[in-house]
Amino acid sequence: MTLVVRSASLALMSMVLLGPTAAGADDAATGVVVPDSGDRAGLLALVDLIVRRLSLADEVAAAKLADGRPIADPVRERRLLDAVAALAARSGTAPEAGVRFFRAQIEAGKMVQRGLHARWRAHPELRPRRHPDLAGEVRPRLDRLTPPLLRLLGETEPVRASDGRCWSGLAAARLAVEARTGLDRLHRDALDAALAPLCDPAQADRVT
Repeated sequence: MTLVVRSASLALMSMVLLGPTAAGADDAATGVVVPDSGDRAGLLALVDLIVRRLSLADEVAAAKLADGRPIADPVRERRLLDAVAALAARSGTAPEAGVRFFRAQIEAGKMVQRGLHARWRAHPELRPRRHPDLAGEVRPRLDRLTPPLLRLLGETEPVRASDGRCWSGLAAARLAVEARTGLDRLHRDALDAALAPLCDPAQADRVT
């Protein structure tokens, strides 16, 4: 995933900065299938929401460090995945696709938490001074993101299933969001994990 994003970065950044080109046009220099503006809009919204969810992992990490809680919470994770499966079924998204996607979001969030805990233990001066209420404040905000994430997962299914368009569209969306949010290396690596289920890995060679 990371290699795909970086190999096409110059061409895709031009797409982001210069605006839409012809729908489905091939970039002769890179072999990237340029997604149409509708594709970009849906994937951009999805990546943006994924990054918003990842940013809440910082607050989860701060709360757990203050309370001495472990990062992994199998009971909470199982409850979330069961809820996702039920909600996906009601919304017309395949439950297994929703569960696979949210399992990746959980693992990405734990990557951020582990990285931050290691950083804060090595550099106590960097520890956050504010310790948010995990159950009363942070988790409700996480839970409010679940329905729109599932909705966007379903809405982007046609482009994500389309040969070549998923990888190029996702790379363009990622570059746009990263340029706006300035993610550090830890959060970029976690974003790799969060985005991993969205495209068919077999398509990767078509856009490198």
